[in-house]
Amino acid sequence: MAPPGPELPAPEHPVPELPALEQPDPAQVVGWTEPGPGAVPVERRARWRSGSGAAPPTRVVVADDRTTAAAAHRLTRAGTALLWRGDYHNARQLLRALGRRVAAAEPPAATWPDWRRARARRAALLGRLLVPLDSAGRVALRRAPEAARACAEAWGPPDGRPAVAPLPELLGAIGAHEWRRRGVPIPALDGDRIHPHHGVFSPVRGEYVDLVAAAPLPAAALDLGSALDLGTGTGVLAAVLARRGIRHVTATDHDPRAVACARENLARLGLADRTAVHHADLYPHPAALGRTALVVCNPPWLPECPNSPLEHAVYDPDGRMLHGFLAGLAHRLVPGGEGWLLLSDLAEHLGLRTRAQLLAALDAARLRVVDRLDTRPTHRRAGETADPLHRARSAEVTSLWRLAPPP
Repeated sequence: MAPPGPELPAPEHPVPELPALEQPDPAQVVGWTEPGPGAVPVERRARWRSGSGAAPPTRVVVADDRTTAAAAHRLTRAGTALLWRGDYHNARQLLRALGRRVAAAEPPAATWPDWRRARARRAALLGRLLVPLDSAGRVALRRAPEAARACAEAWGPPDGRPAVAPLPELLGAIGAHEWRRRGVPIPALDGDRIHPHHGVFSPVRGEYVDLVAAAPLPAAALDLGSALDLGTGTGVLAAVLARRGIRHVTATDHDPRAVACARENLARLGLADRTAVHHADLYPHPAALGRTALVVCNPPWLPECPNSPLEHAVYDPDGRMLHGFLAGLAHRLVPGGEGWLLLSDLAEHLGLRTRAQLLAALDAARLRVVDRLDTRPTHRRAGETADPLHRARSAEVTSLWRLAPPP
């Protein structure tokens, strides 16, 4: 088997050069050389597609079904990206082989920072296996699935130019499309489904949804008939509150993708006339809502900086969203109203935040704890003993904190 190199035959799905007058930003273009007609080297370029924020690679060679995992691992470790010109399923096999080699080369992660750095290195290396997309957004490989719609949902509609994307991101886009197509059944909604969009946090971990479905509603919420859901994501918590009898739920999110996703889900559930979704960083403008009787917030649970745009639903830098919710809560509640904070204590087990720091933040916001409902995680990773974070995950508790200003 030969390593990737210019001696490979011309591809069956060539990616043409971009027209000279339609070149996009050079920073978002991938360039490489491969054999053209008569084995004459041809310079090619294509648009770069990435939702992770990764920069386009500067060194690219062509690879195909003859490329060994050892050669691919050597090149990617050296910073060279591989543009795949072989069979789609063989590309997936090579990606799995690369993943095994990366895992074998990494020392066990002893701490949370070690684990994050290892994950980032793995993502960067595996992201150097690239696949071509044609001008219609289709994967230009033999036996490739029809993925144009998944690609459009992830990266926007095709613009009539060929493109190149990391294979792991393509697989993520295809998986996200399937989640969006099939939806996630939500027991708290009597089994009705929520359909997450690409890049919007999926409610596959249902314990926090179950807490909102079970917590006693403050009498003021039913009397006033209004509630506010901050950082709504898919709209699942807004839907649960509406189904529980809140006559009007206002939801906000700073991500336009989440706003569109929530509106679509709430309309599909027949709740569009009882809900309103606004694009806002956290709280909507006071004139749009005024005071309310219930504010629900499920901020990202880990006070760390995300490594990519897709991690914003998991990481909350310096607890910005958490502290913003707490700081504005007392001024938004009518007498008898409550704020519900949904928060895992995983950050405490990882040493990223202490319980004393959380309680101090409540005191600083002049809030008291009316009650706290706890539940253990049910997701499969909590039971994976081989997971380097198993000790922290197995001890995790997710809580709904019922908060209110002093009486």
